[in-house]
Amino acid sequence: MSYLKRLIVETPDFPRPGILFRDISPLLRTHFEVTIDALEALFTDEEWNEIDALCGIESRGFILASALAVRRNMGFVPIRKQGKLPPPVVELAYDLEYGTGSLEMHTGHGRLLLIDDVLATGGTLRAAADLSQLAGYEVHGLGVLIDLKLAGEFSWGRHHARSVIQYG
Repeated sequence: MSYLKRLIVETPDFPRPGILFRDISPLLRTHFEVTIDALEALFTDEEWNEIDALCGIESRGFILASALAVRRNMGFVPIRKQGKLPPPVVELAYDLEYGTGSLEMHTGHGRLLLIDDVLATGGTLRAAADLSQLAGYEVHGLGVLIDLKLAGEFSWGRHHARSVIQYG
């Protein structure tokens, strides 16, 4: 997947000084289907058979998870930032690498595969998994496009985050 990594544009000091933002827009523009293929391949057919729906974390996780949901003929469950979903919602506050945040989702049930674009310190992915459980879902896997390896080997419960591209 090194050729996919070359399509990611690095923008220093965005969104804040000291942050190196990795923009996946060029990758998705020219290699979207290949990117979705690579994310799908992170999990075996047996594991896919255990999943009821794909859960995307706002906002770029929506792009990836919804494409996988269509490909796998499954439902899509969004996890949104605070104030973006109509009530009733379950909410969870958490720490980010450069601040704090709050995520929300609607209650439900079923087995979810959580998908996001980037794993940095793990705060957002951990909060999304905790929130999914609080909302009534079972987390059956964690997938990310990019793992910056800032958190070492990230895991939540018995699930290790799987990634297409790694840095660090």
